[in-house]
Amino acid sequence: MKSICKSICSVGLSALVSVATTLSSRAVESGRTFFVDAATGADKQDGLAAGSAWRSLERVNKTELKPGDCVLFKRGCSWRGHLIPQSGDDGAIIKYGAYGEGPKPVFLGSVSMNRPEDWRSEGGNIWTTFSESIEQEAPADLKAQRWALHSEGGAKVSKSIAGDALQIRCDAGGTAGNHIQLYLAGFAVTEGENFIFEFRAKSSIPFDIPHVVLSKETKPWTPYSSAAMPVLSVGTNWASFKVRFKATQTADDGRITLFLGGGLPAGSVFAFEPASWKRQTFTGHEPFSRDVGNIIFDGGPKCGVKKWSAADLKQPGDYWYSAAAGQVKLFSEGNPAAAHKSIEFALTRHIIEESGRHHVIYEDLDLRYGAAHGIGGSGTHHITARNLDISFIGGGHQHTPPGGKPVRYGNGIEFWSGAHDNLVESCRIWEIYDAALTNQGDDNNEQRDIVYRDNVIWNSEYSFEYWNGKHPENDKTREQKSKTRDILFEHNTCFAAGRGWGHTQRPDPNGRHLMFYHNTAATQGVIVRDNIFCDATDSCLRMLNDWTAGLVMDRNCWFQPKGELIWFLKSHFTADQFEDYRMQSGLDAHSIVADPQFRDARALDFRLAPAGPAATLAKDGGPAGSRKRLSD
Repeated sequence: MKSICKSICSVGLSALVSVATTLSSRAVESGRTFFVDAATGADKQDGLAAGSAWRSLERVNKTELKPGDCVLFKRGCSWRGHLIPQSGDDGAIIKYGAYGEGPKPVFLGSVSMNRPEDWRSEGGNIWTTFSESIEQEAPADLKAQRWALHSEGGAKVSKSIAGDALQIRCDAGGTAGNHIQLYLAGFAVTEGENFIFEFRAKSSIPFDIPHVVLSKETKPWTPYSSAAMPVLSVGTNWASFKVRFKATQTADDGRITLFLGGGLPAGSVFAFEPASWKRQTFTGHEPFSRDVGNIIFDGGPKCGVKKWSAADLKQPGDYWYSAAAGQVKLFSEGNPAAAHKSIEFALTRHIIEESGRHHVIYEDLDLRYGAAHGIGGSGTHHITARNLDISFIGGGHQHTPPGGKPVRYGNGIEFWSGAHDNLVESCRIWEIYDAALTNQGDDNNEQRDIVYRDNVIWNSEYSFEYWNGKHPENDKTREQKSKTRDILFEHNTCFAAGRGWGHTQRPDPNGRHLMFYHNTAATQGVIVRDNIFCDATDSCLRMLNDWTAGLVMDRNCWFQPKGELIWFLKSHFTADQFEDYRMQSGLDAHSIVADPQFRDARALDFRLAPAGPAATLAKDGGPAGSRKRLSD
């Protein structure tokens, strides 16, 4: 084991240091600089000076940026919505940063519900978000004969017409939603408007429709809306269904697609009768087109408790999101807006959606109150996230397995499948439903050259989560082809794992600083060194399967005030058994178990006391501790 580890350190570490140095020092080639001011800006201006700044995040997302361009948001301002970054190229990165004086610019992935008129009493301490709609038929020919059927991925289906209904016979359902698609094109939509699609359906074998999407009718099938996706459970008798859409752009080539693959059972006959396509206008607050994954009261001392039916609302703070109605019901002893200074509904979408993006820097930004990921996306590379604050992230409904409990999710920064050459440094991340930082992916992808360093993390379920490849028990017939190499997690301060807002609401409370799920990828050069892992509700480390041949862990400071320190494979170790863990795992040869002695952890000052054990270790090249406190 020692010779293997030494080899990995000498080869992998040099590569990682090179990656980190390159990412950190790479200059942004001179380009245009755009300014965004939420207080005094105007989108009709050119944005090229602070005095002619843009105003909205929408204006930023719509502008075609060029490699080398820079977008700066004014400090002290805030924006609601999500940022869709654009890609630079090597030597000409696109940067999103800050200008001016004051606190970092804030990106809110939430909707404010602070006004008393936002709420209506239903009696019995149940309050509902208020909206009333006017529905008007929009031009659309929905006849069953016009709907097209597409299959791929081994799915086998055929269609026929019976009166006003279309019948689909399924011989093989495929394994993914796109393997069977029922669709109709030609829908005209206007940005900002709401639409509702109604249809009737039944099936000889009951099933749930995986997805219904409004998108561009041709490649690249760009989404044209954010949609509230209720559970569409099709039974053996005719039933009516509604899907709501809010258009995100104006277009006349919209397409509605029912993704049926992986849901429609083999041997079934699915009957579908389209009913109407209507435009909706509202008085009061518009329905929420995405799941409300969390409610943050008064900036965070208290969060809502998500329930899965109206009948479960029994205590103050309990809430239920109805996807069908786009409404939230909340248990409150009076009008919620009268009881709280602020109420933020965190919506299930990434605050920064970066799928496929590359050569981008995010710096000096504050991301809050999103119910998916703070920063998320697949296939990213040459991304730098520096000096960000990310808080109160996650809790959105991801899926409900058949017969199982609803699964919620949400990470601070996630690099999903195919990520490489990315850097996260000097960020502060707290109150995350799942992992503060993670790179993970499904089978047949490679993750490489990712560096996490000098970050301060607290009150997250996991500080760092890693896995790659298929779970070996899920599909034993498929070859594992994923690869992971050269991942560096160093000089990070990780405190109070599992002590965040979501821990008690999880169906699987699992507070760990290092959460290593099943990793079946060919793995080399994963290095976890010079970190502080202090206090966790369950244990500081959990490792489910043995891939230590590709892992180096050393010079870390571990501390668990009481209970289990480490869960390694099937063995459990307390602090007194740390030497037994080292002998069994071959890890942490020069690490220590000791209270790191922060200056004042309760005040979120994670700097190290000068004579403390972690500071002493730091002098010898171990964990440096936090260079900042929250108020800095």
